[in-house]
Amino acid sequence: MKINSKIHGIIDYLIVLVLLILPSLLNLPEITAIFTYTLGGIHLLLTLLTNFEVGLLKVIPFKIHGWIELIVSIALIAVAFYLGTIEGEFSRNLYFILAAIVFFIWLITDYQRSTLSK
Repeated sequence: MKINSKIHGIIDYLIVLVLLILPSLLNLPEITAIFTYTLGGIHLLLTLLTNFEVGLLKVIPFKIHGWIELIVSIALIAVAFYLGTIEGEFSRNLYFILAAIVFFIWLITDYQRSTLSK
């Protein structure tokens, strides 16, 4: 069973909140913190601009939102290796976990239709 666009949007806002809290909560190294704050800001922007129930401006089709999240989940693996090289194992593992979470949410979401179209 796949989750609908409304549930996905709520999860998106929760992920943004987590990303913006993590650097302080975990006392992340500087570059990892910058990446995490940036990722949170970008994800917030994507969510606000998506055409679904919780989007504000509704300019990005929900299906495109899905493709962006898939690409981001793959890119986060490269970020994990980069951060692991410059800031250590904890940063690397954190970004592997973030990549897995974004991919999992992508995997369980029905991007073919937004509940707005019902």
